[in-house]
Amino acid sequence: MSSALEHPFDHPFERGMRNRRAALGDAWVDKSVAKANAFNAEFQHFITDYAWHGVWGRPGLDWKTRRIIVLAVTSALGRWDEFEIHLRGALTPGNAHTLSVEEVREALIQIAIYAGVPAANTGFARALGIMKELGIEPPPHPATDAWHPGVGKSVFTSTRPKLHATVREPRNGNESAPTVVLSHALGQDSTMWDAVANDLAATCRVICPDTRGHGRSQTPSDPLSLAELAADAARLIDEVAQEPVIWVGLSMGGMIGQELAIRHPDKVKALVLSNTTSAYPEAGRAAIGQRIATVESHGLSAISTGTMARFFSEEFRQTQAPAVARHQRLLEATDPEGYISCAVAICEIDTTAQLNQIRVPTLVIAGEKDESTPLDMAQVLARGIPRAQLVTLSGCAHLSAAENPTAFSEVVGEFVASASD
Repeated sequence: MSSALEHPFDHPFERGMRNRRAALGDAWVDKSVAKANAFNAEFQHFITDYAWHGVWGRPGLDWKTRRIIVLAVTSALGRWDEFEIHLRGALTPGNAHTLSVEEVREALIQIAIYAGVPAANTGFARALGIMKELGIEPPPHPATDAWHPGVGKSVFTSTRPKLHATVREPRNGNESAPTVVLSHALGQDSTMWDAVANDLAATCRVICPDTRGHGRSQTPSDPLSLAELAADAARLIDEVAQEPVIWVGLSMGGMIGQELAIRHPDKVKALVLSNTTSAYPEAGRAAIGQRIATVESHGLSAISTGTMARFFSEEFRQTQAPAVARHQRLLEATDPEGYISCAVAICEIDTTAQLNQIRVPTLVIAGEKDESTPLDMAQVLARGIPRAQLVTLSGCAHLSAAENPTAFSEVVGEFVASASD
């Protein structure tokens, strides 16, 4: 009885200790608690109660956000011992709500802007040390291959409607390198391709256009047809590429690619059709029509969450929230009139009977978890195009090039190499 009175059950303390262990791991907390003595034990109790229960136990922010805030503040203040404690806890497998290496990297890049490059330099160095300690070894990555958005020269067509594109020259300096055009999905823009474009630019000239009504290209005043978008593509190829190209199109970009190869066959020497279709069933057209009506009434933000659920698998949405948020921002920043005009165009796609007119080597890519343009639609394309082959990307939903850019770049890179022989 006396023992119970001397050590009463303290709910805030116990809850704080539970949070502390979940965040930092049992080994670290046990080591810290073992150092308690008559001088500092009350302080241990204080931080466990007020910090780990009073703050970390609050419902207003999720733990990943709290972890990133702590890393930002401790690095800005130069509290590197505390930074390491929390970073180790954030990266240790088995702890609650851990951060991915990518999330830590993005936090440190943000810290460089708002707390200074020296703080970020130290943060990166300490992070690499902790990763090595935990057995996390980032693979070597040449500085020339570093991913960064907006790589390449920005160009506009001289003819109207004005079309914008970025052009990346091959890093290997090969003047005879093939030209690859990457055409984005509805509600995205040329930056959707940043990771893939940078991979392919190792050996290819890469052009990433903004489809009319998207990005920095001119917005149409009336609904468009796929024939008009294909004419835009042909005009862009004439002005920017100035040679036949390997057209890589995802979703809407793949529909434009089909029309381009059928209507302007001299512009295309090979074709990649990813997460796309040659026709929608009635239910698919009705779903697009409903999205158009919603955008007309309430704007793109009203469909953005649902669109991300179609774009990405559930696992990706849960584990790669910053990447999903980036593509959601792209969608919400799209001109509503541009979105609607292009949505009207893709809704009416019907090239199935003409697929046999596509005579160039063609790679069809399906996403294993793509519910917008499922595998059976890809199979129709592969059967209908005489020189087509079909590849399925495991685990990917509709925006496969963004969900797994490494796998996408590999299969496209191999195809480009074979088509360029």
